[in-house]
Amino acid sequence: MRIIIFGPPGAGKGTQAELISEEYGIPHLSTGEIFRSAIKNETPLGKEVKSILDAGDLVPDEKVVGLVEEELRDEKYEDGYVLDGFPRTVPQAKAFDEILDKKGKKLDAFLQLEVPEEELVDRILSRGEGRSDDTPEKVRNRLDVYRNETQPVLDYYQEQSVVIGINGVGSIEEISNRIKESLEK
Repeated sequence: MRIIIFGPPGAGKGTQAELISEEYGIPHLSTGEIFRSAIKNETPLGKEVKSILDAGDLVPDEKVVGLVEEELRDEKYEDGYVLDGFPRTVPQAKAFDEILDKKGKKLDAFLQLEVPEEELVDRILSRGEGRSDDTPEKVRNRLDVYRNETQPVLDYYQEQSVVIGINGVGSIEEISNRIKESLEK
């Protein structure tokens, strides 16, 4: 099963991706985790990504696509995976389609976590990760960037009829149960 979990910052993508990974025995590939590890280890990629994220912007498409394509070569992804944080732009989505085509695979589900903006801001500011871009102004900028650059990805996948809207408000367990019900239909 190949799944993309999608939604704005603070929607709970990482949490739900981990639960999907456990439930279906597929790896969770988070571009955010890969970037955070690179930042923590102060690699050249990490330093470059940190300055981009500190400004509240998105990492350039070619860097992200290359990173994901390289990671997906690992045989542990052969039987499926849940992608979290990718694709974030239409060019990334088209590049991902090409990656799938080359392997003769297809996307099984695109899960769209739907959460009102005020709830997102509250979640991000209260989660305490200590990110330098977790201020009300930077959070709103990230949500603006999401709407302007990432929202078109949703439209792109709606044309492929793989989008499943998930109410992302409620307890972690409630949201997880909604996802399982949707995937089992």
